[in-house]
Amino acid sequence: MAQILVVDDEMGIRELLSEILSDEGHSVTLAENAASARKARAEKRPDLVLLDIWMPDTDGISLLKEWSSANLLTMPVVMMSGHGTIDSAVEATRVGAVDFLEKPIALQKLLQTVKKALKRDVSAAKPPLTLDAFARSPLLRDLRKRLEQAAANTSVLLLKSATGSIAEICARTLQAPKTPWLDFSATGAPLTQEMLENAAGGMLFIADLMLFGRLQQKNLAFALERLEKYNLRLVAAISQPLGALVDAGWDPALISRLGEVWVALPQLTGHADEVPEIACLVLSHLVERHGMPARRFSTAALNALRLHRWQGEWMELLATVRNLAVTALEDEITAEDVENVLRRSADAEPRAVPVWPLFSQPLREAREAFERQYLEYHMRNERGNMMRISEKTGLERTHLYRKLKQLGLYVGRRMDEAE
Repeated sequence: MAQILVVDDEMGIRELLSEILSDEGHSVTLAENAASARKARAEKRPDLVLLDIWMPDTDGISLLKEWSSANLLTMPVVMMSGHGTIDSAVEATRVGAVDFLEKPIALQKLLQTVKKALKRDVSAAKPPLTLDAFARSPLLRDLRKRLEQAAANTSVLLLKSATGSIAEICARTLQAPKTPWLDFSATGAPLTQEMLENAAGGMLFIADLMLFGRLQQKNLAFALERLEKYNLRLVAAISQPLGALVDAGWDPALISRLGEVWVALPQLTGHADEVPEIACLVLSHLVERHGMPARRFSTAALNALRLHRWQGEWMELLATVRNLAVTALEDEITAEDVENVLRRSADAEPRAVPVWPLFSQPLREAREAFERQYLEYHMRNERGNMMRISEKTGLERTHLYRKLKQLGLYVGRRMDEAE
């Protein structure tokens, strides 16, 4: 039978509905408020939710809207209310509820509604992940506002310090519902008038300008001249400064057009407390929209993610969550799982850490920041062995030890013993 989540702040109603539904053979989970409902929905992944409208912390309509905007309405939701009105029922249905029950709920009406709701298929459409899903993250809420404000005044928007999946999340946020999407990166043939006509009113997306060859640059120039004609919006991302396009031989006029309006991706540095919330939402999206195994983070795992220094920023975080979804052995991802994935990443070839933020710093601070990244890389690679670090860096060991102390880098027991 079905897994049903009952959300109601009245204990008597929760217990009554639980008894009735359990007698029908269903497995029932109870939640007394929105906070408990969020947790139960993430852990149990119910087949149906019975959701009360009037609750003390967050009302049911608001919670329904939250799930809808986060692409989490993968199950039918039936709203319940002791003060039911036509307006409430209409709003709930508009947001995504499949039915409405007015209290006191008659036994036969309850069973008929549950049976009917369980037959509904609400998971066929799998909308892409957007920043709307991260409404509880001040960092990403602010980014969404900046993107929307910029997009309202231009048809060409550049995303700086972004690439790949995080760039697509930003672009999908600006895409109007049910409009075409054309990924330039997947287009290896010459762009035609017909292709632009088919994409009219939609979004043109470029995951990373640095990967564009000559033909794709011509396609881009061709499209830029026709954006207004076909009511198209272009969102392009770049992982390096625009000057890198000059070095790659791009047309200066094309670079100038792309760089007129831009938004830079905010850095995770200084926002560690938001990492767990972001990681949970990305994991839910992978599980429910991309067929990954059902997974959830333990509290210790979320804490490990929060404490990690994300030198690779967004791409490193998203890649880590995806790896955890695929490689974790149990439904609950543990702190050990997180440490294993991060350790493998550290042992791999060095990631391309952006250096252009250093250009805006005074020379002394920029030099110290580079030295810290450089020595941290060798400390990870050599597992803290001072002799090997000295050989790799060409620094005499006493000087190396002093430099690590100066930069505030941790020198463990193994390093002390090596001295």
